Amino acid sequence: MRRTNGLALVAVLWLVAALSITVAGLLQSVRTEARLGAQLRDDAQASAAAESAMQLVLQSLLAENKPVDRLIRTDVTWMDEAIAVQVMPLNGYINLNAAPPELLAQMFQTSAGLPPGQANALAQAVLRERTTPGGSGIPSGFEAVEDLLRVPGIDYPLYAQVAPLLTADLPAGVGGVNPLAAPPAVLRVLAGGNDAAAAQYADARDAGGATANTQAMNTAWLSTAASRLLELQALVPLADGTRIRVVRRYAIANQRLDGLPWQVFYARSFADLAPDSPP
Repeated sequence: MRRTNGLALVAVLWLVAALSITVAGLLQSVRTEARLGAQLRDDAQASAAAESAMQLVLQSLLAENKPVDRLIRTDVTWMDEAIAVQVMPLNGYINLNAAPPELLAQMFQTSAGLPPGQANALAQAVLRERTTPGGSGIPSGFEAVEDLLRVPGIDYPLYAQVAPLLTADLPAGVGGVNPLAAPPAVLRVLAGGNDAAAAQYADARDAGGATANTQAMNTAWLSTAASRLLELQALVPLADGTRIRVVRRYAIANQRLDGLPWQVFYARSFADLAPDSPP
């Protein structure tokens, strides 16, 4: 009888332990789902705030009726929150569909560290890919930067190094890069990998541009024309000290049916863990 009672007690203890583990697992799952739900809510609120701030900046730019030909940084207050907004003409990037092969080769050397021979070969491969007629007899070009992966010799690690410098959204006739709008990584390419010259130019440009010069850059690759295609970035602070970086690309056009003089054609959001970095 005592043996039977002991076995029953052991069985009950095992059952209690199993139930405890099950309950703990369910509680952990509920907590995880709650955190995920809160994160999704915060992301949605941050994206909405960023959209509002960027549209206020666009309205201000359109009210001034001035062409946008350089990088602009400004702060917008929305719902008592300061949101940093950056406006960049899209021709600050290298146009995958029109950049001269010499510029593409310099990009592969500077950003990916490839030797000149390999960089030149890849530049020529990109040129062939965008100019070879397709089934319709017309070159298809690159519809997105991701299409670079179809070029022979370009794998994902190489693509990841050069993709942030490129765009496929500019017209095929726009082959020059606007140094007044270019991010630091593109300025390095334009300066032939001369980090000091690129940094000096960026500092002078961002301070007002009066002393900025392009002596270290290949002027054949440059164009300071304004662009009606703009990339806006907004940094929205979150309660935990991190920020959400929201990126939108706009085509400034005539009045549309929805009443807005612009159209969004690209949208992404990122977690930004470096609160001291600019947009």
